Amino acid sequence: MVWSRRSLVATVMHPVRLLPLAFVVGIVVGGLILMLPISRTGDSDEVVMPALFASTSAVTVTGLTTVDTAEFWTPFGQVVLMVLVQIGGFGIMTLATVLGLLVGGRLGLRTRLMAQAEMHIVNLGEVWPLLRRVAVTMFSFEIVIAIVLAIRFRIAYFDDWGTSAWYASFHSVMAFNNAGFSLNSDSLVGYLGDAWLIFPLCIGVFAGAVGFPVMAELFKSWRRPAKWTIHTRLTVWGSIALFVAGTIAFLALEWNNPGTLGPHGWWDKVVTGIEGGIMPRSGGFNSIDYAVARPETQGVTDIMMFIGGGSASTAGGIKVTTFLLLAYVILAELRGDPDVMIGHRRIGTQTLRQAVAIALLSVMLVAGATLFVLLATDFSLEAVLFECTSAFGTVGLSMGITGDLPYTAQVGLMLLMFVGRVGTITAASALTMRQRIPRYRLPEERPIIG
Repeated sequence: MVWSRRSLVATVMHPVRLLPLAFVVGIVVGGLILMLPISRTGDSDEVVMPALFASTSAVTVTGLTTVDTAEFWTPFGQVVLMVLVQIGGFGIMTLATVLGLLVGGRLGLRTRLMAQAEMHIVNLGEVWPLLRRVAVTMFSFEIVIAIVLAIRFRIAYFDDWGTSAWYASFHSVMAFNNAGFSLNSDSLVGYLGDAWLIFPLCIGVFAGAVGFPVMAELFKSWRRPAKWTIHTRLTVWGSIALFVAGTIAFLALEWNNPGTLGPHGWWDKVVTGIEGGIMPRSGGFNSIDYAVARPETQGVTDIMMFIGGGSASTAGGIKVTTFLLLAYVILAELRGDPDVMIGHRRIGTQTLRQAVAIALLSVMLVAGATLFVLLATDFSLEAVLFECTSAFGTVGLSMGITGDLPYTAQVGLMLLMFVGRVGTITAASALTMRQRIPRYRLPEERPIIG
């Protein structure tokens, strides 16, 4: 088969394929900038892998890093990381669309399709108003959180407003975009129990993980939950339920742990417990060392990281809607219902198949990556599974082994972060974009299940 130039360009430039390609371009460009001497301190010979890993982690809004962000990167390099996180969180295609709107005042069909693929919008007419809300909402959250953090940093930690404002701006961008980069070597461990810092960051993480379509709907009808779509109901109530369950589990398991919450007062424990219920959903900040947390806590955190946040958000994972749809499938099967019903709506077979495909692909990816890293290192299963789940869920939490992994294992984590951000279905569709409409249906046969 001979490919013409036009057909080749059309194939590559299809929105579904262009989305992952754009992320790859962003990662490469970011990595090249981080390799520059102006971006890093010292004259370390190991530059390529730390730069590419940090760029991948930033563009995919993860936060995992093989080096100390505060010590390895110069202020310029840290600004580059912050910009890459902002671009990755907003979505490369979405950012391009907004810039096109600001400059040209109109949307081309291809650009609208790109934004649709990135933000999971069903109706193309929703792109323009939704993008305006996305931009206003994102920067409004970041500015307000940065102001609160700057005041707190100035009062309690720093002697000048410049340093306070820089720390506040950096962590505010990381919070809303659900990236776990920090200008402190120990993340938020030095701020354990400081509600004036922890709570604004938690609010930013929670808001960023809800998802842009849900935010747009809440702006219109937040006082009328009965009018919400099924997607918004699943995302909002599911996120709240997971937050409550995660907080209770974290506090119950770590309350008397001498390595984490044991030595602290009850208020510090409660604040850290709330953080522990939100950050594993994709935030990536931590006030405790997860390497000394109880194995049960690490297991709960693995589950929360794997589930992730809302669809079309800055969070990763299989998404809370996917998780709850699978729960409703199980419930319908136990009841013997022919259809999966949520509220007064029936969920279509195609949606359910997509949820099952996403979950199974994700399990296979995390399991395969975990086995691969185990074969390449001598670390324990708990530590490797935690790191791989964090990478796939674009969370950024770590048990401290990322920097000690060999390059082959680091490349595996980079691939996990990429797939976790772009999405398993989008990545698969970009490689196998074939939609066959059968002209006939074969006889049905039911194999034995279970």
